[in-house]
This record gives sequence, structure tokens and C-alpha cells, in this order.
Amino acid sequence: MIKKESELRKDTVANLMEGEGDINRTHFLEVEDFYGHGRLFAKHLLEPGASIGFHRHQDEQEAYYILRGQALYNDNGRDVTLEGGHFALCRSGEGHSIKNIGQDNLEFIALIMKA
Repeated sequence: MIKKESELRKDTVANLMEGEGDINRTHFLEVEDFYGHGRLFAKHLLEPGASIGFHRHQDEQEAYYILRGQALYNDNGRDVTLEGGHFALCRSGEGHSIKNIGQDNLEFIALIMKA
């Protein structure tokens, strides 16, 4: 399967997980493409100040790979700064959040798969 960018589904979610602002997503795969092993593979774009609120994963894990920008990432209650080239993994039973703390857009790839 090959998809051009214009063929990828895009959506905007406001206040994701009770976060602030809008999250713009470009979906690489749809739920049915995971064959029951995941539910999200998408590029996320957060404008300055936007965030995804703290949430926990159960029976799944979520990985973030930061493409560009600067983020405040909450890793189970511990705040760390992430920037381009950094990777974060939230395993089943753990919690996380992410906020754009830079002056430019924050872009990252997110993958949610079954644990």
C-alpha cells in the first residue's frame, strides 16, 4: 500500500485528554490496518501552548518520537523536556502528558499498540 500525503486522513481534536488547545493529526494507518494490535499511528502537530492532558494506558502502550519543537513531557509524574530526536515510551499501566513549551510548532509521531 502506498498513500500520498493528500490521501492521508487528517483531523483536529480540541482539548485531547483534557489538554489545552487543538491537536492536528495526520493518520498513517487506520484502526483496521492494525489487525487488532493497535489503534493509532499518526503525526501530531501542537501549536505553542497546546497540550495533550495526563492520561494512563491500560493493555496498550504509546510511543512518541519528537520530530521538531520543544515539549514538556510528564512521564509518570516526572517532568522532562523533549526535543527533536528524542523518544518516549508509556507502557501499559503508566501515564503521560505532553505540552508544547516552545515558540514554534511541536511535531511528533505517535504509535499506540497493544501491550
